[in-house]
Amino acid sequence: MSTERASPRYAGIDLWSPEEALDAMIEGQLAAVAAVRTARGALEAAALAIETRLRDGGRLVYVGAGTSGRLAVQDGAELLPTFGWPAERLLLLLAGGDAALVRAVEGAEDDADVAAQLVRRHELGARDALIAVAASGTTPFTVAALRAARDAGAATVGIANNRDTPLLAEAEHPVWLDTGAEPIAGSTRMKAGTAQRVALTVLSSLVMIRLGRVYRGLMVEMRAVNAKLARRSEAILQRLTGSDRTAARAALARAGGDLKTAILLVEGCDPDEAAAILDGAGGRLHAATALARSRRSRDNR
Repeated sequence: MSTERASPRYAGIDLWSPEEALDAMIEGQLAAVAAVRTARGALEAAALAIETRLRDGGRLVYVGAGTSGRLAVQDGAELLPTFGWPAERLLLLLAGGDAALVRAVEGAEDDADVAAQLVRRHELGARDALIAVAASGTTPFTVAALRAARDAGAATVGIANNRDTPLLAEAEHPVWLDTGAEPIAGSTRMKAGTAQRVALTVLSSLVMIRLGRVYRGLMVEMRAVNAKLARRSEAILQRLTGSDRTAARAALARAGGDLKTAILLVEGCDPDEAAAILDGAGGRLHAATALARSRRSRDNR
């Protein structure tokens, strides 16, 4: 596997000056990002497939082991505060469980039976979408989870850094990130890990954009779970509506902190009307605000 191969390019890295070693490793990080750019078509197809399942009320599932699993879990966890993704529609399957987030759990990545059992226990089905990540593309836990989810009818995305591997072969939407040999042979937390992190970020962000959770480049489904985010919510509402801070704060209070609803309240809707409009617009604010303004214009005639 290319991720395990020792590269002559880095054979003397332990003898180089700190400047030379840093330059070489940073060069590798840039190559990792370039590998994601090469996989753009596969990522686009995967995002559209995931969007279809989630629009039907399905769950987004991440699965992995070791470094790849921790990166996958991190991406999934960030969807809740950033995009307001419902916790009940997010499933994080990490080999070794929560303990594996901070330390290696011996043998966990090799347990294919546990992976298949987890998929069955959580009753994955045709409305769900699963993203499986493994640098090697061969990790038994990850491959088994993807296979079980695919057999249950879920949409499956496999992300790996070695081509022609089981994870890519079994995935409905394979994403090959060609990062090659690592500066430290086999240390896939380096180039492979960076490419996975970038790929996961752009993939999930595109899905959230497609689902209407971003409006004019802003996080309009963000949940204000602390003072900083509450201030950000007010600032977003002010920017989008031109209202002052007092009016923005009042609208957010009436909307129960929901930014989309608050925007429509500023447009002149009442909370029930705002909810109906958003539902009819599929959560997309461009359509919802246009409809609210059309209704207001009609009512003022």
